[in-house]
Amino acid sequence: MNANEHDRTGQQQAPPIGVVLLNMGGPETLADVEPFLLNLFTDREIIKLGPFPWLQKFIARRIVKKRAPKSREAYRLIGGGSPLARISAEQGRALAARLAEHDDFMVRCAMRYWHPFAAETLAEFARAGVRELVALPLYPHYSRATTGSSLNDLKKAAAQSDFSFDITEIKAWPDNPAYAAALAATIAEGAANFAGAEFTVVYSAHSLPVSFIEEGDPYLDHIKQTIAALEKITGRTGRLCFQSRSGPVRWLEPSTPDMLQQLAAQGVKNVLMVPISFISDHVETLYEIDIQYHDLARTMGIRLVRPPALNTHPELIKALTQLVLVNLRPRC
Repeated sequence: MNANEHDRTGQQQAPPIGVVLLNMGGPETLADVEPFLLNLFTDREIIKLGPFPWLQKFIARRIVKKRAPKSREAYRLIGGGSPLARISAEQGRALAARLAEHDDFMVRCAMRYWHPFAAETLAEFARAGVRELVALPLYPHYSRATTGSSLNDLKKAAAQSDFSFDITEIKAWPDNPAYAAALAATIAEGAANFAGAEFTVVYSAHSLPVSFIEEGDPYLDHIKQTIAALEKITGRTGRLCFQSRSGPVRWLEPSTPDMLQQLAAQGVKNVLMVPISFISDHVETLYEIDIQYHDLARTMGIRLVRPPALNTHPELIKALTQLVLVNLRPRC
């Protein structure tokens, strides 16, 4: 029902409340890889290529031409594309089902670097007469490179729309209790693979340039908040490291490969690698951890196990539901 439809009494119905789930997006086919990477590398909120904005796209094209073959191979090995849009849509449907118990909601996804883009999603909301939006990033930990860029992109698309939106932004949710409970449940599931043998928990987070942290980005603090909330539940401490780094800048350390080397030198034989900053399966979990780091660990005599990604875990959907309901503005 849109804003112009009426209920059985003849009174005009209020439009649904919109929820837009923000995520990075990913190439769904191998042909998508190069244009996806170009969208990524032209975002100056992630990396500034050259001193002038007009140089960004020129330099980005050169970088993408070099990186695309390796990236295509990674996506080929995980099935020919990223499952991120599909999983995000599944999360959206599960969230909509939970929210339907409370009010009339319309839940859609908006991706930063691939379809559906924010402008496409906002156009769908506009057609349904939805003005009130809750912007919920599927990044528990705020960084200007992820949540910040996605929110800015959404606001820019809204400003360019002919339809007026009232957007409530959720910035971060690193220590949400249901989110921590979901992580703890997957850790218990992953730990069962060791059948009682001793193992070391390794938290692998997406890396970030050190300069971001030095300039006040709260990402690292948020990661540590999640780990603290999680370890209160599990009663087990772990080691933090960082994956997915690229480029000549200084990145957060230690890197995940360096962490594996350190553990091997200490005689560790079993590692439970928790992708602490990823709530959905993507190339970082399916390729980097499941293939690259798994194979690297094996050469060091380490058995590496990854817990299941949260994806549509009921406790994660509970967390997302809580976040939306808590941040709703009162309806007149």
